[in-house]
Amino acid sequence: MPPSTDLLQGTLDLLILKTVALEPTHGWGIAQRIQQISNDTLQIGQGSLYPALHRLEYKGWIQADWGTSENNRKARFYSLTRTGRKQLAAELENWNRLTTAIELVLEQA
Repeated sequence: MPPSTDLLQGTLDLLILKTVALEPTHGWGIAQRIQQISNDTLQIGQGSLYPALHRLEYKGWIQADWGTSENNRKARFYSLTRTGRKQLAAELENWNRLTTAIELVLEQA
């Protein structure tokens, strides 16, 4: 059985914010980059990715601009806003606090 790729609530938002912070990227490119960087452990389906992108855009953390993808198709390219950069920093701080707490519990259990 393959390893579970279920993400903690909010983790997908963090992964998307971190990915688009590197450079503006279209939706499929975001999913591919996350999968590639995670050595194929994290696979984000369209049913999760696009609602998350819309949610982050609605919150003002990312913005979308039309552009042309590598295969000459029209696509929306997502980039981080100034508010999104602040949110990414806060999300990373929360993530580090959470993973440290989990490590402490696992070491004692």
